[in-house]
Amino acid sequence: MGIGMTSLAKKLVACGGGRSFPGGLPEGRIWVCVGTEGAAAQRFQLEADFLNHPLFEDLLRLSVPEFGYAYEGALRVACGIDFFLYLLQRLSSSDPSVHYMELQDLMASFYDSAGGSGQHRPSCHHHRRRFL
Repeated sequence: MGIGMTSLAKKLVACGGGRSFPGGLPEGRIWVCVGTEGAAAQRFQLEADFLNHPLFEDLLRLSVPEFGYAYEGALRVACGIDFFLYLLQRLSSSDPSVHYMELQDLMASFYDSAGGSGQHRPSCHHHRRRFL
């Protein structure tokens, strides 16, 4: 069936995802590379605690068909950078509704915030279809 999220978190720690190294990540932080296959990826440093949030877990599950469970110095997340930044902004906010939100609702909110212009749609459109 594959690795569960708990196993993935353990794998990250085993690969150095939670320890502090000279010139590396501070304790409790991980690298995440964001972008779809074939597109330029951008690397982000974020709190490892985000891995436990259901929205982030769902996004990681969607990334498995594209990137698998390989961990080569950073988690790979298959979505657009704008959507990923929106997710981080929502997870960092004090809005309690984010804890009860489904990923498809977050995506709809993200697309609505673009004013219906479609400016964000190309970056995550294939993931959105999997949910709807």
